[in-house]
Amino acid sequence: MNPVFGRSEPTGRYPRREITYCLAALLLSAPMLAPAGEHASESVPTIGQEPCTPEQTLRWRGGTLRLENDLFVGSDRNYTNGVALALVSHDLEGRLRPDCLPLPLELYSRFIAWADPGFRRSAGDAAASQNVVVRIGQAMYTPADNERTELIRDDRPYAGLLYMGLAWNRRTHPPGAGYEMLDTRELTLGVIGPLSLAEQSQHLVHRVRGFECFRGWDHQLRNEPAFQLVMERKFKPWADGAVQPGWRGDAIGSHALRLGNIETAANVGIEFRAGWNLPNDFGSYPTRPGAENRPPSFASALRTTQPQSAAAPRPGAHVFANLEAKAVAWDFSLDGNLFRSSHHVSRRPWVAQAAIGISGQWLVAGRGIRLALMRVWRTREFDEQLERHAFGSIALSLEF
Repeated sequence: MNPVFGRSEPTGRYPRREITYCLAALLLSAPMLAPAGEHASESVPTIGQEPCTPEQTLRWRGGTLRLENDLFVGSDRNYTNGVALALVSHDLEGRLRPDCLPLPLELYSRFIAWADPGFRRSAGDAAASQNVVVRIGQAMYTPADNERTELIRDDRPYAGLLYMGLAWNRRTHPPGAGYEMLDTRELTLGVIGPLSLAEQSQHLVHRVRGFECFRGWDHQLRNEPAFQLVMERKFKPWADGAVQPGWRGDAIGSHALRLGNIETAANVGIEFRAGWNLPNDFGSYPTRPGAENRPPSFASALRTTQPQSAAAPRPGAHVFANLEAKAVAWDFSLDGNLFRSSHHVSRRPWVAQAAIGISGQWLVAGRGIRLALMRVWRTREFDEQLERHAFGSIALSLEF
């Protein structure tokens, strides 16, 4: 037992049963990544049911690769690395047909209908557009001292998270209103502990770059399943088309609730943007499960039309600043394991975060490309933390 916290120390072993569970989860999620358009549109409908149309089936529109690391700001501790790959679908149009979607998406849409009936009932709203985002990512956390091999009781635990998130986005412009909203419901599933492969990932990168490896990974959090449900709303002034042409500025507000053993928290935030040909989206943000919510946008398909539509995407660039306040009831990287005893620290219930960055978008060979660079500052997250934390973020997006 840990003499300070009264918790058993992790062993770092890989139980065969947990490995089997993780492999099964990956196999079950694989059908979600395959486009369903051809076989769904040709499927034989049941009695009284119309065939699925291409607009009701899953087709991928683009993706985003995001890397975050505190080495960008000259440190190597706390939230030390995060990487995520997100795939974004085309808009799903007309009445939502769960039977036209891959099985994981069909089950998720039915879960939303049970968990949030109001969100599900508005699926056929004529003033709304919707899409799906699938995200796979990894996050890792370490204490400040990389040389100590014993448990560092007054610093955050070694922790890793490997996850897959499935988000449903709905963009709505109420008739006659001067604003629009983006509602997101995301379910994230994954694993905390050695099965997250955070230790192996960090050692690989450090060896390639010639850095000292952290020596205390034997004390990382133990294996357990990870889950989180996110309900988020963003809102901004209404605009038409893929960009707001010319020199423009706007503000994007947000509030969200996150429930689960990854994080249980509520947050509010605002982002200010200014630049040339602002993208008609809902802003930029650091990586976290439940955050990669590129909005539906029918205008993205207009980039290859001839003659070019006035609503089509255009090259542009802008700067942005993001402020966020968060009330935290649980954070696995600070509170440790939920289902097992583990090392933990004294989490602070209130956290503030600020970010500044620059983003630009281009059209190359008819493909949309976007690059966003960001620096993030975060207040102290636990009592033993000596100073605030900072990290950098880079995100590259492509329209297929």
